[in-house]
Amino acid sequence: WLTVVLAATVAALAVLALGWARSGVRPTSPEIPRLLVETFDDLSGTEASRAIASGLRQEVVSQLSKFKDIVVVESAAKGEDPSISPARFVLAGSVNLSTNAFRLRVRLLNRADNSVLWAESYDGGLKVAQLMEVQTDIARNVSSSLAQAYGVIFQADANLHVVNPPDDWAAYSCTLSFYAYRVGVDAESRSSVRACLEKAVDRFPTYATAWGLLSLIYIDDYRFEFSADPAESAAALDRALAAARRSVGLDPVNVRGRQAEMVALYFHKEIDAALKVGKQTLTINPNDTEFMGEYGERLAVSGNWHDGCQLIAEARQKNPGQGYYDVDLALCSYFSGDYPQAAMWINKSPFPSNPIYHLLAAAVFGEGGYKIAADREVAWLNQNQPDLVKNMRQVVSARLARPQDVELFLGSLRKAGLGVADD
Repeated sequence: WLTVVLAATVAALAVLALGWARSGVRPTSPEIPRLLVETFDDLSGTEASRAIASGLRQEVVSQLSKFKDIVVVESAAKGEDPSISPARFVLAGSVNLSTNAFRLRVRLLNRADNSVLWAESYDGGLKVAQLMEVQTDIARNVSSSLAQAYGVIFQADANLHVVNPPDDWAAYSCTLSFYAYRVGVDAESRSSVRACLEKAVDRFPTYATAWGLLSLIYIDDYRFEFSADPAESAAALDRALAAARRSVGLDPVNVRGRQAEMVALYFHKEIDAALKVGKQTLTINPNDTEFMGEYGERLAVSGNWHDGCQLIAEARQKNPGQGYYDVDLALCSYFSGDYPQAAMWINKSPFPSNPIYHLLAAAVFGEGGYKIAADREVAWLNQNQPDLVKNMRQVVSARLARPQDVELFLGSLRKAGLGVADD
């Protein structure tokens, strides 16, 4: 169902990009969801239970605050100050103690109608040596479930229809549309999202997240469109790096901006610098599975297949709904020599219009001896991406850092039936 919702989100972008709502009071900043974390109820009424309830809430606030796409507040805004948007979401919870364990029950409420958007229970032991670690693990789980890309808050807002949205909401909708586009990664949606994000940063030039996502769109222009003019491709990459640095300059700990900087540096062949940014960013927010998967991919294709593929697998385990993890795991299985498993991951991946998906599928099926499937992929590439087929060595070399990995992959494409030019 999420794919349908996100497709509708992208379809609405043309309206936002062509004309943004005008009202008497123009907002000065983009809409960012505000989440009120209430004091967790202490159901046991003991000194120990009060301490655990307070500690859990503090740790949840700390972990949630690492996500820059939401604003976390600990108390409701006083009065009617129009400059302070009210929290649209409320996180409530309760703690109960038994002899040797505690249970935390938490729920996310939509403040507009008090509907419960999400609820979960967590158990933990009371041994002093384990208590802090258990609290941190629970808080990370809660924060990832709610605040990550494609998490509960994102899904709630992706489902929300705003008639004649004000500029702040329109700008925020552009960031939602980016994640909608990433479900399928097709060129038509990319064009709409690019226009929307460019409008967003023009209207709100200090919107760091929008600059980061715009950079990632420019990166996709570079890596998924195969221009016959090298200068055009280089210009797209330069735009991506400039937008990423604008994002990081506005907010040095913005994970989307740092993600874009990492990927742009990688394709700029500044691989050590890219991986340094990635390592630093993972420490800023280790709960962000969107970044974890991207950093894992950069590590893997740079040659560190073991550590990179472990991160990708962890990201998928924590956020299993995203198909691009399956593509990355297909690549991991391919380079580990497990071609049946690589074929399994490819067949699970929902990217029928992405040319790199078809290139990887051709290599997997060619190397694995799946002739019918390989012939199908070769036919698709020849019909739909003739420029890619003409420049396969250049395309593969831009993605894989080690020469031996490039040659292995090109050899598999030859087995699939594609003509690969010699170096």
